[in-house]
Amino acid sequence: MVSVLTLGGGVAGAGSAQASTAREGCPAGEIFATDNTAVITDPADPRLRTRLTRFDHEVRKIIRANGARPGASKVLDGVFWSGDLKKATYERSREFDVSKVGRDGLHHIAGVIAKQYHQESVLTFRCLPRTSPETDAVEIQAPGVSATRLHDALIANPEARDKLGGGSVTLDGHLILVAPLADLPLARKFTKALGVDWNRAEVRYGDEEFVS
Repeated sequence: MVSVLTLGGGVAGAGSAQASTAREGCPAGEIFATDNTAVITDPADPRLRTRLTRFDHEVRKIIRANGARPGASKVLDGVFWSGDLKKATYERSREFDVSKVGRDGLHHIAGVIAKQYHQESVLTFRCLPRTSPETDAVEIQAPGVSATRLHDALIANPEARDKLGGGSVTLDGHLILVAPLADLPLARKFTKALGVDWNRAEVRYGDEEFVS
């Protein structure tokens, strides 16, 4: 379902009222994708234990075949709110760092993945300067969050589940939340409700796109 670049390294400044950032940590592009097509509502579903190893290898081949270079890849536990089902859904996915790629190349690669794995959409994120006219989103990364805590917080916050939709957590407990720039105040409030120290969070500014 998801949801997340060097064209610049858009970052928020560090300070008592802002999250910290790491410009050098932004890859040229990020792709969030899965090969899952099922709707999973049971957190104990065995499909949520896969590490998507074959998918990892296959997507890396797609990235290389289209002239870019694959970087690090992380397994993610996603929790998303389904307005149709009126309940949380779960999904295993991977985040891929991509280098040697621009906006059009990243869009094309995501489109290939969406088509090959029958996905409604694939999320991409490019880091950009905060003041760039293309900047329309933020990516928040923060330690100390579990998928269970994310699920409970999403259920308890109707505004966050309707506007943000959900988020993902790495296997070592790092939240990754991509949100529209206009919803940054809500995303910050939601992240703090998860128990995150905002001064330990990293905020990346950039451009998000859902590619189908």
